[in-house]
Amino acid sequence: MKNQKLSVRPTKSGGTRTRKHGEGGSKETMDKREQLANRYSDDLLFADGYDDAIIGVAIGFDASRVIYDVQKMIEACMKNSNISYDEAAEWLDYNTFGAYVGPDTPIYMEGCEDVDGNY
Repeated sequence: MKNQKLSVRPTKSGGTRTRKHGEGGSKETMDKREQLANRYSDDLLFADGYDDAIIGVAIGFDASRVIYDVQKMIEACMKNSNISYDEAAEWLDYNTFGAYVGPDTPIYMEGCEDVDGNY
């Protein structure tokens, strides 16, 4: 898959779709993605609509994977879909967090403060 940059995009119908990196999207979004892809790997996968939730890239001997902040993704989903916190969390859990799209599947991270409420 070298030189193909794909995006994972949850659809309103409950699935996900992927697309080559660079097709569509705003100039600012593509610039951020291009910078990450150029620095880490051409094979990075991105979740469309959640670039503001990117907090880093995990690196390793086998693959580099984009890391997203779960809380920021839930907030973006709430705002974009005009739904409650619980609805957004459930929707993302089912349609995005549980989607495996290969070894470059993004990582969705909850901080310690999100787990126990005390961090």
